[in-house]
Amino acid sequence: MPDDKRGLRDRIRPALPFGGQQTHHVTTSRQTEPYGDQTMTSEDNRPPGLGPGRARQSAIYRAGARGQAPSVPTDAYGLERRAKKIMSATAWAYVAGGAGEGRTMRHNREAFERWRIVPRMLHGVTQRDLTTSVVGTRLSSPLLLAPIGAASLVAANSDVIIARGAGSAGTPYVISSQGCNPMEDTAAAMGSTPFWYQLYWSTDEGLVDSMIGRAESCGARALVVTLDTTILGWRPRDLNLGSLPFARGQGIAQYTSDPRFTEIVRQRIAAGIDRAKTRASFGAVRTLVTMSREHPGAVRKNLQSPEPRAAVETFLDIYSNPGLSWNHIATLRDRTSLPVVLKGILHPDDARRAVDLGVDGIIVSNHGGRQIDNAVASLDALRRHPGCRGTATDDLAGQWHPIRHRCDHRAGARRKRLPARPAIHLRIGDRRRRWRPPGHRERRCRA
Repeated sequence: MPDDKRGLRDRIRPALPFGGQQTHHVTTSRQTEPYGDQTMTSEDNRPPGLGPGRARQSAIYRAGARGQAPSVPTDAYGLERRAKKIMSATAWAYVAGGAGEGRTMRHNREAFERWRIVPRMLHGVTQRDLTTSVVGTRLSSPLLLAPIGAASLVAANSDVIIARGAGSAGTPYVISSQGCNPMEDTAAAMGSTPFWYQLYWSTDEGLVDSMIGRAESCGARALVVTLDTTILGWRPRDLNLGSLPFARGQGIAQYTSDPRFTEIVRQRIAAGIDRAKTRASFGAVRTLVTMSREHPGAVRKNLQSPEPRAAVETFLDIYSNPGLSWNHIATLRDRTSLPVVLKGILHPDDARRAVDLGVDGIIVSNHGGRQIDNAVASLDALRRHPGCRGTATDDLAGQWHPIRHRCDHRAGARRKRLPARPAIHLRIGDRRRRWRPPGHRERRCRA
């Protein structure tokens, strides 16, 4: 082929315009590269005025025209299969398992399947404004990233990775009490994107105050109190493996970085509570090594110290309070200036009680089906709450309190199926979506 024709051929690249029609046009190599290898979910990385969905779709198709398929599956079930393949048996059991026979998890999915989308046409809109505000936090869209506990089962430095992905996408993250990085590190990774802090109410009230104070100091915009995990649910997948991450020191970084918790641990050591010897076994040695790696400080020093084991034993004893009551919740107005959101409300009477106490919002949640088997689906419970019943709000003296929903969200269409009511916000937190990508972790959190 003559050189002039070869040069022309090399400059003709297949292009898929944003409208979707395939054409060919003459361009330069510099102009063909801006989209293909970027997730395009960050506003800084996509063309002006283009939403993240269209931009991501265009990026995939442009890369596909060059023979590059996406490295991250674009469907939820593909992600799930990839996750199961590369995760350990104990990690998969913890991430994918639910309470009992998994009926509540099924109910969550079935509740979404009962809703149908009826599209409207000819709206003439090219620019959408999805921004909203919840308890004083400005959101770029009606989405928050739910708290994820013990994510170091999947990847080291997990909470910081999640925070970087959430921050770059502009999606607020609810930092978990059972995180694997101290909240201060996770908060710093969020950049300018707001975040909330989720609290498990300990049996030690001094620890509760310390956690709240740290959340305020590092810039949390709201305090989320989880109500439905005063005791751990019966989870057969974990039980059959005898596996609990917290018993190996995973998911307790908020505690081991807390001054009040550290004080309790050292008191426990001084009292000789954990001096009983453990029978040597391969499993015990492996657990000791994991504890030492997860605990603050040098691994070699931790292997010789009683603190890692004492920290785990202390956590298991005090992390959650089975006696949690409305009287505890009533004390929060004197303990924090942050907006208070209660997570785990399913019954309308509990919603009314929360309003009477002056809480700022509730999260309608059955903990993703991980706490009680055969419980009502979160979406079904949401429809029965007073904030979603129109004139029924009259019995709350006209007060409107934001209601957020959490359950098993497995695809974008299901997110669209939430009933179109004011002040309803979706939290993405299905534990099956938590997987360990092989490299480029923050970027793939955005994808």
